[in-house]
Amino acid sequence: MAVVGAGAVGLYYGGRLAAAGNDVRFLVRSDYEALSRHGLKVESVHGDFELPQPQVFRTAADVGPVDLVIVAWKSTANERLAEVLPPLLHSETQVLTLQNGLGNCERIAEIADPQRVLGGQCFVCINRISPGIVRHTAGGRVTVGEWQPGISGRAEEIARRFQAAGVQCTAVVDLERAQWEKLVWNIPFNGLSVAEGGVTTDVLLASAETENELRALMKEVVAAARALGHELGEDIIDFQIERTRPMGPYRTSSMIDFVEGREVEVDAIWREPLRRAQAAGVAAPHLEKLLARIEQRLVRA
Repeated sequence: MAVVGAGAVGLYYGGRLAAAGNDVRFLVRSDYEALSRHGLKVESVHGDFELPQPQVFRTAADVGPVDLVIVAWKSTANERLAEVLPPLLHSETQVLTLQNGLGNCERIAEIADPQRVLGGQCFVCINRISPGIVRHTAGGRVTVGEWQPGISGRAEEIARRFQAAGVQCTAVVDLERAQWEKLVWNIPFNGLSVAEGGVTTDVLLASAETENELRALMKEVVAAARALGHELGEDIIDFQIERTRPMGPYRTSSMIDFVEGREVEVDAIWREPLRRAQAAGVAAPHLEKLLARIEQRLVRA
């Protein structure tokens, strides 16, 4: 396996897979020296672990062809896919994206055969707190599904590998539904954490006005999913709100990118879902307003 993107998600899940005995090779940029010298350290609610000597590489050519590529970097790095993916592929390599939002499978399919592509969603509270060190505070569930219909067995095998590594993972029949399910949380919480100037989830939930906005955004995401043929119940709204309260002052991935001056995943998490909602005939005024607020924040930043 090759893990492309050694941030929190890539290091945590790749680390779990490696600790379980899988041959995992990390394609690394900024953390290369730290991982080479000090290894990978993970502080996890499911048990701390270390990899004293993870397999780290600076280039895809050095990694070479593998059976499974796990794309775990932010969608903002997808312009590098054309450079990175080809050296990792042999005739039967599968490519699994664990990225947020919509449109990532399509980007990968432009470079690799569409039949190779799978998508996954990580429902996890996780941060890279310093080079080579990851903190996992809650969750961890992963869903995996085929991007193209009619292919059987592969998602189940990948899920089995994750399960054997101690990760709760299930194969799903409807990948797009699972993507929209995750967007029910990501669109409002990631979005408002940026639009409000860089605030944690507990701050968002402390205000009745902001909680109402969170709920209104979730309702629009559910409506869009339904219009596209994916049956999500509105009970998911209460579920997502209530599961977030115990997280405390959780810093969303987009908030961290914003406050640390990195590019925010605007296209994948907000623009593309809004485009698809509107194409399906769903009015999404709250999402339109949120996207405009995020864009204004990023211009000022």
